[in-house]
Amino acid sequence: MHLTIDRILRLIACSCAALGMSIAAQAQSLPSAPATAVTQAPALPPAPSPAPASAPATPANWHYVGVDWSAYLDGYGSLNNNHPSDGVNDLYNFNDRTDQFDLAEARITFNRAPNPVGIHADVVFGRVNAILHPDTTKYDDNYLEQAYASWTPRKSHGSEFDLGQFVTYAGAEVIEAKDDWNYSRSLLFSWATPYYHFGLRSTTPINKSWTVGAQLVNGWNNTINNEGGPTGSLNSTVTRPKYTWSADVYTGPEKSGGVGMYRNLLDTTLLLTPTAKFNAYINLDYDHNHSDATATLPAASANWGGVAFAAHEQFTSQQAVAGRLEQLDDKEGFSTGLAQTVREVTMTYEHKAFKSHFLARLEYRHDWSDQPFFHKGVTSLVDAQSTLSIGMMAIVSPGP
Repeated sequence: MHLTIDRILRLIACSCAALGMSIAAQAQSLPSAPATAVTQAPALPPAPSPAPASAPATPANWHYVGVDWSAYLDGYGSLNNNHPSDGVNDLYNFNDRTDQFDLAEARITFNRAPNPVGIHADVVFGRVNAILHPDTTKYDDNYLEQAYASWTPRKSHGSEFDLGQFVTYAGAEVIEAKDDWNYSRSLLFSWATPYYHFGLRSTTPINKSWTVGAQLVNGWNNTINNEGGPTGSLNSTVTRPKYTWSADVYTGPEKSGGVGMYRNLLDTTLLLTPTAKFNAYINLDYDHNHSDATATLPAASANWGGVAFAAHEQFTSQQAVAGRLEQLDDKEGFSTGLAQTVREVTMTYEHKAFKSHFLARLEYRHDWSDQPFFHKGVTSLVDAQSTLSIGMMAIVSPGP
C-alpha cells in the first residue's frame, strides 16, 4: 500500500516545524547573511562593479600546479503521488527518478583564471551526465559539462574569448542545484532553452554596469553539428544596485526529419535585489522554428515558451525559503511531445550546515496541464502530478 503525498506532507511538516523552531532558537544571536542571488544560467561575466546582493562566502578551492579544483555531490529522494510505473517524474530533468533515491550529480571542477590564458573544465557523472549526453555513440563529450580555453588580450579592457564547450547563457537557472533557489529545475530551463553549446564566445564590458557578448556555436546541446549550420547569439547584461537585467538571442539553421529550418530563441531575465535578504526574478522565453515546409513537417513552424516568477528569502544565516510559479505553452507539442499548456508551482525550504559545505532542501511541487499528460500507475494518464523531494548537496573543498 503506497503512502500518500498528503500523509507524508503532514509528517514532514510537523518534523520541519519542530526542527525549524529549534534551529531558529539557536540562530537568534547570529547575524543574517545576504541572500544568494540567482545565477543567470550562467550570467555573462559581471561588470566591474560588484553585484548589489552578494552571496554568502562559499568554500575555497584547492590549488595545485596553478589550477583551482573542487568537487560537488548531489543526491536526492523523491515521491510522486501518481506512482508512475516507469519511476519518472514527468517534465523533470536532473532529479527525475521518483519513488526512490538517486544520484543527481557528482562533479569535479578545474579552473585556471585567464592571465592572459586560462582553462576551465567540469567533469560530471550521474543523472546530469545521462541527460546532457543521452546518445554517447553520436557525440564524444560524454562526462563533460564544460571544457574550454580562455584568453583575455592585454589592454582589452576586460574582454574575454572562450573556445570549447560551455553552458548556455539563456535562462534564469543553472545545472548545479546548489546555485539555484529551488531544487528541481523550472519548466523553462528544462524545455525552452538549451543546456550547452560548442564553439566560440566573447564578452566585453562596455562600462561599469553593462556587459555585452557574442557567440558562434554549432547549435543546441551538441559538439558536432551534423544537421543544419552554425548558430549565432548576442548577449547583454546590465547590473545595477537593485536589479540585474539580462537578454539573449540565439538563431541558426537546424534540421528536423531532413527538413531545414531556422530555430530562434529570445530569452530575458530581470533579477530584482531590493534588500540583502530578499530577491526575486521574472524569466521570459520564446522559441520559434521557421520553415516553408510546414505541410510536410508541422514541427518546422512550431512555437513554444513561457514565463516564470520566483522569489527567495534568506531569513537566517542558515535558513531560506523559495517559491516559483510558471507556465509553459507548447502549442504544437514540439518540446514536450504533446500540444499543451502546462503550469507548475514549487515551494522549497533550505538549510545550510558545516560552513555552507552542506545544503539540504525539502521541496513540494505541483504540475498540471490542460491535457492528460502525466503518467499514473501502469497505464493511466492524468492532468496533474504532485511530488515531494529532499535534496542533499555537499561541496567538497577546503574550509573557509
